[in-house]
Amino acid sequence: MRLVDILQPETIRVPLQAVEKQSAIFELVDLLAEKVGIEDVNALRDAVWQREMTRTTGIGHSVGIPHGKIEGCPSLCMAIGLTREPIEFGAIDGQPVQLIILLASPADQTGPHIQALAQISRFLTDADFRTRIKQTNSADEIYELIKEKESLGIEA
Repeated sequence: MRLVDILQPETIRVPLQAVEKQSAIFELVDLLAEKVGIEDVNALRDAVWQREMTRTTGIGHSVGIPHGKIEGCPSLCMAIGLTREPIEFGAIDGQPVQLIILLASPADQTGPHIQALAQISRFLTDADFRTRIKQTNSADEIYELIKEKESLGIEA
């Protein structure tokens, strides 16, 4: 799976305007819904937030990966946001989050969703990659970093 196949520069926001967890997640949900044509934005908000309330998606290293599945999502898709300042996210390492990667997928597609989560996790184990993304100033820079990482042949 290639992340650039489910991500577009238009679904990346640098910086996010939100300064707290729920607003940041909803800002990305709204962006994704607008750019990929998810008609029921409230269903996606509810699915992602319900998942977040079950267990934090703050995976550590200043990264959160909120995700949800809904009917009416055309295919697996992704949005990325970089906050101006780190925000409290309830992350497993107790540290605030600055990089938020949102995944949305059709309710009946588990495999691609899991593959994307695995690929994202694999990329984010690279401390240099995390640092480079957090130092970017634009959506295009983030997209190019991911594209470059994938061109190195690191796939799920």
